[in-house]
Amino acid sequence: MKILDVCCGSKMFWYEKHEPHTTYMDIRKYYHHLESGHVIDVNPDIQADWKHIPLDDETFDLVVFDPPHLIRAGKTSWLAEKYGVLPKNWQPELKAGFEECQRVLKANGILIFKWNDDQIKFAEVIKVFGQRPILGDKRSKTRWSVFLKE
Repeated sequence: MKILDVCCGSKMFWYEKHEPHTTYMDIRKYYHHLESGHVIDVNPDIQADWKHIPLDDETFDLVVFDPPHLIRAGKTSWLAEKYGVLPKNWQPELKAGFEECQRVLKANGILIFKWNDDQIKFAEVIKVFGQRPILGDKRSKTRWSVFLKE
């Protein structure tokens, strides 16, 4: 089993921060110890942009895609610092990321997509992908959805 987390950030939802089947990727390497005592530690195995994943086609059985969900955040906001911010013209970014995730998935691979509905509605994002998930959470503000490679 080979897994890729394309936007690992500080690996917040991982129970095991160094899961042996998983390659962790993020566009940034970043460390900040906040005055509150919290730590933001983004330390991926591969530093790369999700729009240009530097890995071969059909490499992974499972890809996790948890991109930034914000388009509005203050320049000194800890949310922006921790999670990142999408550009106002977010549609091409997310579409390119979704397509790259599909490219590196093996045939019959699974893509897990995580999204928070706070600033951009989940339905808008799915339209951009051009593919509906096969299952997922339909009611909460933070959505986990499963896509199969077409």
